[in-house]
Parts: sequence; C-alpha cells; structure tokens
Amino acid sequence: MASRSLAQWLAYLEQLHPSAIDMGLDRVREVAQRLGLTRPAPLVVIVTGTNGKGSTCAFLASLLRASGQRVGVYASPHLVRYNERVDVDGSLASDDELCTAFAAVEAARGEISLTYFEMGTLAAFWLFERAQLDAAVLEVGLGGRLDAVNLIDADLALVTSIGLDHAEWLGNTRESVAVEKAGIFRSGKPALCGDLQPPAELAQAAERLGAPFLQRGEAFDLRIEAASWFWRGRDAQGNELSLPGLPLLDLPMENAALALQAYALLDRPWVPERIAAALLATRMTGRLDRRQVERAGETLNVLLDVAHNPHAAEYLARRLAMKPVAGVRRAVFGVLADKDLDGILAPLERLFAEWAVATLPTGRSREGSEVAALLAARGAQVQVHPTLVEAFAAQLAASAPGDEVVVFGSFYSVAEVLAQLTSPSESAEA
Repeated sequence: MASRSLAQWLAYLEQLHPSAIDMGLDRVREVAQRLGLTRPAPLVVIVTGTNGKGSTCAFLASLLRASGQRVGVYASPHLVRYNERVDVDGSLASDDELCTAFAAVEAARGEISLTYFEMGTLAAFWLFERAQLDAAVLEVGLGGRLDAVNLIDADLALVTSIGLDHAEWLGNTRESVAVEKAGIFRSGKPALCGDLQPPAELAQAAERLGAPFLQRGEAFDLRIEAASWFWRGRDAQGNELSLPGLPLLDLPMENAALALQAYALLDRPWVPERIAAALLATRMTGRLDRRQVERAGETLNVLLDVAHNPHAAEYLARRLAMKPVAGVRRAVFGVLADKDLDGILAPLERLFAEWAVATLPTGRSREGSEVAALLAARGAQVQVHPTLVEAFAAQLAASAPGDEVVVFGSFYSVAEVLAQLTSPSESAEA
C-alpha cells in the first residue's frame, strides 16, 4: 500500500465504494475511532453553503495566519492537483504525505467501505492532527448534516449562502437545503450566516441548540463604495466593531465579510492594517481568477470562474458589470447535465459577444450541441467545439488585447483550461 503513487491511490479510491456519494456518518465515524482521531486542531471552523465556501475558507485562513496562527484548510474539489485539497499551514500536502495518510486510513478501515471523499477527509484530518496546528478550517463537501466533515464538532459554524443545488440529496426547496446545512451547528457554539434572507429553518435550528445566530444584515454587514468597502460587526462580547476604507477585492467581499465576523469572535489580535493586508492578499485559483496570456506578441485577458449554478452565475454577472472591458467579452462554457442551465444562462447570456461551448470530459456532462442549440434559440452567437481546450483556443484566436475571454460553467471547465495554461510543456504562445 505505502508503495502506491498518489495517482495510483486516487485511482484506487475511485473504485473503492459502489457509489461516489453515500451520505451518512456511521462508517466514517467508526474508521475515525479506529485511527484514534480526535480533533484536527484545537480550534475548528466548518464552512458550508451553496456558493462561496472556498473563498470564505481562504479569507478566514489568511486572517488567522496573519495573527500568527498555524492553520490547516481542507477544501474540495481540486482543479488540477489533488494536493490542492489539503493545505497545511500555507503549503499544500505533498504526494508522499498524502500517500502515507491514505495508507493509514486504508489499514484502519478493514471491512468498512468508504467513498473517495470520505477517505480524503479522514486522510486530511490525520495529517492535520500530526501537524500540531492552532486552527483547522474545513469546507463541507455536500450539504452539511451528513457530510464527512461534520464528524467534527465545530467551534464556529458558517453558512455562506442557501440556494438550490444537488436537489437529489438536499431537496428541491431552500427550506430543505437550510435544514441540511444547519446540521453543522453545535449546542452553544456560534452559527454565522452570510445569506441576507435565509429560510427561517436556519435560525430555528440555532435557537433549538442554544447557538448564538449571527446573520448578515443584522449582526454584521458590509457596504461597497466606489473605491473601497466598509464592514461592521461585533466581537464575542457583543461589542460593535467596524472597519472602514477596506480595499476592494477580486474575490467576493460578501464572503470576506462573513470571514471577518468569524475572526472577530475568536479573541485574536484586531489590527486593522494587518486585517486589510490579509484580505487583499487572499487568492483562489479559479474564482474570479484574472490572468493574462501571451499570444503572437499580444497580451490577452482571461477570467476563470467556476460559476456552475444560478446563484453563482448572478454573482459573476454582477462582478463583470462592475469591471467593463475596452473590447468585448467571449465565453468558454461547459456545464453538467444536472445543473439548471436556464438559470445559469439568464443573467449572463447578453454579456458575451460570442460563446464557445463543448461537452465536458465526464459522463455527467450536458452535450455541447444541446447547450449550443439553447443559446442559438436565445439569439446568441455560438460555436460548438470538440473540447473545452479547443473552445478556449478558438476564443483566444478571435480576441484582441482589449477583449476578455471568460471561462466558466463548471469546475471541469476551469480545470481543463487551467491545466492547459499551467502545463510546463506549453509555451507562452499557447
């Protein structure tokens, strides 16, 4: 087992369990007990939500590290390398570290079957415990109540937003989604919500547990101005705090506001200049990720964003409107079959001069031809390509320096193009 490469381990994990998703904590809890796992760190923050989990985790980790804390972050999915899922104090876990952790989990599980995500979650916890961290920021994979991350009792529970996604597991109403996400709340521990209008079920769940409930728009909020933004919130004693004149961020400032409120509850140094610098330095691959590509002596603009449901598409549309380009925008788009395609296209369809679409490299993909037909029926200019990489190349070829190519629709879409951009075998002219 220990001699497997990381690629071999991941291939093994993919076929280990009969289904990719198997909601429930009994199996993973039993293996955790066999491993002797307790807590990944003295302070544990768990983050769930329909959108915005990753950037909220990144913001909070940046704030904690800026205050001198050793922080681990567990996130999913990855875009190019599995190692992206496990960050130990600012460095991605190495292949060898992950292989050793997988071997430990494999030896402990015995006859118990675990999913790919469950194996990865236990491996991350195993690594975190051995790293002697001060804090662990854990991103829920799906839902909350029955997600493997919820094996741990959170000191702080964060809900970024509540929308409709993964209806086959979470239900097809915001109320049912709220019930699942509230499953990460714990008795007496603060529960934070970044959604301005969450279903009542969220606050009701916190009340039943005696968990202080801090909602954006009430306990904390933000105001975005022309060249800066303002945050207000409260500390653990209920005293009001404020931070004016914060620099505008590329990542969602709504999620920064949620992370700030979490940080404010944690009795850590409150140094406005250090806080502003930590937020400004926070980056996330594939989330409002602006890059430049050199092609034939010209510098072309690219934006990568994993927007893959209506809520995320609406946010992407707002951010594009905030940052006009000198030329035109061109879309590179692929989407999974179980996503609300109409809901994704509605806020974005008029923002692009031309669409290039393709079928994603997964059996879960919606056919590119089907996407193209729907766009054409809406009056869009659209071309179908065999792959996302070819769609991206075509849009770059059609672009001038003042244009912007926007790649979105799925983690798969961004991963395909990102792998092309970061491949060492590709020249700068790619």
